[in-house]
Amino acid sequence: MTPEAVDAGPSGSEAAPPPEAVARAAELRKRLTEYNIAYFEKDQPLVPDAVYDALMRELQALEAKYPSLVTPDSPTQRAGAPASPLFAPVEHAIPMLSIDNVTDREGLMAWYERVARTLEEAEAGPPSFICEPKYDGLAVSIRYEKGVYVQAATRGDGRVGEDVTPNVATIAVIPGVLQPPHPDVLEVRGEVYMPVSEFEALNRRMLAEGKPTFANPRNTAAGSLRQKDPAVTASRHLSFWSYQLGETEGVPAFDTARETFDYLAERGLPVNPIIEVHDDVEAAYQYCLDRQEHRYELDYDIDGAVVKVNGLMHRALLGATSKAPRWAIAYKFPPEEKTTLLKDIMVSIGRTGRATPFAVLEPVNVGGSTVSMATLHNEDQVKLKDVRPGDTVIVRKAGDVIPEVVGPVLELRPPDSRPWEFPTNCPCCGTPLVRHPGDANTYCPNTACPCRVEQGIAYFAGRSAMDIEGLGEETVHLLVSEGLVSDPADLYSLRAEDLLAFRGWKEKSVNSLLRAIDESRNRPLARLLIGLGIEHLGPTGAEALARRFGSLEAIMDATPEEIAAVEGIGPVIAESVVSYFSDPHNREVVHKLKAAGVRTDVVENADLPQTLAGKSVVVTGTLENFSREEAEAAIKARGGRSPGSVSKRTYAVVVGDSPGESKLSKARDLGVPILDEAGFVRLLETGELPEDPTSDQVDEPPPAG
Repeated sequence: MTPEAVDAGPSGSEAAPPPEAVARAAELRKRLTEYNIAYFEKDQPLVPDAVYDALMRELQALEAKYPSLVTPDSPTQRAGAPASPLFAPVEHAIPMLSIDNVTDREGLMAWYERVARTLEEAEAGPPSFICEPKYDGLAVSIRYEKGVYVQAATRGDGRVGEDVTPNVATIAVIPGVLQPPHPDVLEVRGEVYMPVSEFEALNRRMLAEGKPTFANPRNTAAGSLRQKDPAVTASRHLSFWSYQLGETEGVPAFDTARETFDYLAERGLPVNPIIEVHDDVEAAYQYCLDRQEHRYELDYDIDGAVVKVNGLMHRALLGATSKAPRWAIAYKFPPEEKTTLLKDIMVSIGRTGRATPFAVLEPVNVGGSTVSMATLHNEDQVKLKDVRPGDTVIVRKAGDVIPEVVGPVLELRPPDSRPWEFPTNCPCCGTPLVRHPGDANTYCPNTACPCRVEQGIAYFAGRSAMDIEGLGEETVHLLVSEGLVSDPADLYSLRAEDLLAFRGWKEKSVNSLLRAIDESRNRPLARLLIGLGIEHLGPTGAEALARRFGSLEAIMDATPEEIAAVEGIGPVIAESVVSYFSDPHNREVVHKLKAAGVRTDVVENADLPQTLAGKSVVVTGTLENFSREEAEAAIKARGGRSPGSVSKRTYAVVVGDSPGESKLSKARDLGVPILDEAGFVRLLETGELPEDPTSDQVDEPPPAG
């Protein structure tokens, strides 16, 4: 679904999302967030691009149909992932945004029709297009001042990246000094990649040394660049392609993107020779097909082609959403497919007890990566695909590590094959599994299940909850298996002598972990509520409960009616909260937490200034840092109202990604000030409108995925 098709604004005709839509959206957000962190922050992709894109489109469609499902942490609202704390942060003067994508000619033509229609209405003339490979590497910005290299940063979340200046300086094709004439400031953006020949040579060296080989060039390039020791980066022989200008001072004015590429090449920066300009969209489409046909002839990985409007004035007229420009589109190639043997189907147990089947595969190299496992999601998906142990299955991959099992090759199915049956008992603890009517998932109900315990403690310690640095899944598994912890409260009873007994644990790491655990005693109540893992209760609801009741004890003593009356909660979450605290085991964990000195009454922003008293502020579209509920709650917490429609009494309209066109048009017709998210934040703080409420700064996103 294209961004223009998504209207996340509130509507009086909007139907309340059914429970299955709420659950599915939550699952999609969780999975996509995990995939973003693995891809952008850890350089270890978990799923193929095609799988990620399909899930993203599914989430966009759900949020479009039920705008109340949009949350501030939704992957549809942000580009990339937060910068790693291992590197100094660099704030991009102009954000490095994302880019929308299509997978077929129909999608490309639909994008072109929107572009052509907008330019025709502006009487701007027909567009031409500049076409580039879609590199599969790591996006960076490189800054020169007076012609001298001074800084390089990763994209990060698009607004704040990581300082990798010494590392990028080791890349031979990037000049330390530009060719004259030298502008005052030149920021070039592009893609760092590892040539395929260098990747293959590196893996040959690793094998010769008896070390594990790397998965693929993209991961290796990203991991090589994000090293604390630049010498490691230098040894990996990375390379770079330019694809746009960023912030500039003293640079000539250009009419087309082609001119900017020529300018970069004249300054000595690498510009790809297979970038082409075409006058019509059919020729641009043919460029995409040509790149797809010859993708493996290149000494670098690409996973698509990028088609952009060439004229810079045309781009200004087309503008952008808060996440991506309307004048560019990525044409992604179909994922590669191979067949392999499905050796077994096994089931894993997660924090909530959800039992997830996964395929154990005969190792197969798909798109340069050797893979041996893939999730099968749930019992219904296994039945729908009808995959069975012993089948030869089609595995689809799009340049990442773990593939998708598409389905069986029925012609090769053994004659004695039998359908796989979902286990009736938990493979971890033996408790009978349960599946509730209308729920696609199956659960282990045993709260003492070792797998559930481990996952629950890891979740409690996670970034969005108690944020205990150094307490990852491996450490949790060790602590549980050694009998040191059986619930989150036991973490606060750990002693140094217990941990020092573990092989390989040193005093420094032990003290660091114990210090992180101790610091978590004073986390805000909302984080503690999240860490407890109450079903259906997310960050927004946790904040609302914390502000309303002020302490965990008050929440535990509240009736379902009192909890449901809290803004943004409702009966489903209320019943879940009451049910959680009615469980004797859960109450005992809370008692142990309190006894261990964990604060249960730390509430942030309890008393907010009434900056919007008596003012009506309408929110339309999806914001990056606020869900719809959070934006409305922020307005109401400051004395304002947040109606679902625009009128002459509206004080301001806050516009996010994919806004409702009717609201936007009415705001313009009535002269109501229109704010972006930054203006909204200022409005919350001061109650005042910015001097230029409709101003906006948009930057071209990198073509890499």
